Amino acid sequence: MVGEWTTAKIEDVSEKVAMGPFGSSIKVETFVPHGIPVISGQHLHGSRLMDTDYNFVSLKHAEKLKNANVYRGDVVFTHAGNIGQVAFIPASSRYERYVISQRQFYLRPNLRKVLPEFIAYYFTSAEGQHKLLANTSSGVPSIAQPVSYLRTIEIPLPPLSEQRAIAHILGTLDDKIELNRKMNRTLEAMAQAIFKSWFVDFDPVRAKAEGRDPGLPKAIADLFPDAFEDSELGEIPEGWEVGTLGEVAVHPRRGVQPAQIEPDTPYIALEHMPRRCIALSDWGTAEGLESNKFKFNAGEILFGKLRPYFHKVGVAPVDGVCSTDIVVVAPRSSHWFGFVLGHVSSIPFVEYTNASSTGTKMPRTSWNDMARCQVVIPPKPLAEAFTNQINQTVDRIISSVHEFRTIAALRDTLLPKLISGELSLPDAEQIIGRCV
Repeated sequence: MVGEWTTAKIEDVSEKVAMGPFGSSIKVETFVPHGIPVISGQHLHGSRLMDTDYNFVSLKHAEKLKNANVYRGDVVFTHAGNIGQVAFIPASSRYERYVISQRQFYLRPNLRKVLPEFIAYYFTSAEGQHKLLANTSSGVPSIAQPVSYLRTIEIPLPPLSEQRAIAHILGTLDDKIELNRKMNRTLEAMAQAIFKSWFVDFDPVRAKAEGRDPGLPKAIADLFPDAFEDSELGEIPEGWEVGTLGEVAVHPRRGVQPAQIEPDTPYIALEHMPRRCIALSDWGTAEGLESNKFKFNAGEILFGKLRPYFHKVGVAPVDGVCSTDIVVVAPRSSHWFGFVLGHVSSIPFVEYTNASSTGTKMPRTSWNDMARCQVVIPPKPLAEAFTNQINQTVDRIISSVHEFRTIAALRDTLLPKLISGELSLPDAEQIIGRCV
């Protein structure tokens, strides 16, 4: 086992180590609707590439950045900004080819000597992070001379058979985590589809107006009218009203100073919030906070107001505190929860907040702007029926979030012990068998 392990420098086990593009080679003006996906820091959470929500550049532009093109099996690092991020591109990735951003660099392992999974897992371990960040510069966080420095780092090197076994054990946990993520995205997509059908496209009303079956249980179908009426927003269901988000939602301003916050209180900042996903599975603690924050309760909605086009909206799975760059949103009464969540997490609402933002380099929206957004308000019984459905979905998502964190904690416990050889492979397999 460990007696057969050796050590090697990265330059001795890699075919290539290279930087991302320089300067402004990739910017908003170069993005296209479809093409070659661009990997940025948001895709490097965990040891495996988070394969969603990309910007794209054209194939022609990617060809100009040939040295910044990466493929399945490559390992990508962040050298500036949120340094320490690392992830490999798995064989099952959505795309065969990617371009990395200016803040990334990568290595292409020699597969006869080392597996990309093993490298990524090593550099996410405490030992690997310590080595990776030992050459950071002061001021703006960055790794000095990242390519030449990475080449000199020495890593443990088990036989390939043991690397595969270690990668399989840790990968089993990552697979479970990824399954949770996909399930949450599916649940959210289904909830958004129902919201859009009922409260944006008014499908049940159209069906009844045309004498068709709306395809809903009778008790719910009876809550929809069978006719439309004119309004300042165009045709809306008969008996519904044009109002504002502020009529059905509030921003509970529960400011709190650092001295009032227990150190182990969950803390959510913008960097903890994924884009276009209401499942919030990542948070830190309040230890070391130096500025005022907002308190939030489990089940309340968190909306990232800084650069709202990032579409960071989620449901809090725990009580905690958050950055003041996050707006806490709650329904005025419980039966409006689903309606409010459906609106503030929708693409049109995010586009509205982006259009009304102030500031150029760091645009921000505000609760006042959010509250002024016009919405078509249904009768309370229908809002309550929708919330009853959405509550089941949100409960499943939050349950999945806690399961996700339990599995991630197990992975993070096993990782350093497997990477160092402290824990035997059979023992690790037994632990996983009991816990997963």
